[in-house]
Amino acid sequence: MRVFLAAVMVAWMAGPAFAQQQPNVKYGEPEKDKTEAEKESDREAERAYRRSLGNITDKGSSDPWGTVRSGSPPNNASKSAPKAAAKIAPKPTKTSGAPN
Repeated sequence: MRVFLAAVMVAWMAGPAFAQQQPNVKYGEPEKDKTEAEKESDREAERAYRRSLGNITDKGSSDPWGTVRSGSPPNNASKSAPKAAAKIAPKPTKTSGAPN
């Protein structure tokens, strides 16, 4: 039973790797020359791509938080921080003379 499960797991994991193989392309093999019709279709596709880029309008930068943030930092936040730290610090208390 364990051998069967191991074989199933190996086959399951090898499936995606097998699906990525390209059957007609080998490593180091030079590409085949394109025909004139393929070259012309590539040129036409490139021209169509360039034309489509010209149709895109430039909207500028997009800042979704622009309406939430103010133009300048708040001035009272930097001044109140040291006062808040002083208020948090514990005050020394008098002990009854017994060491801790």
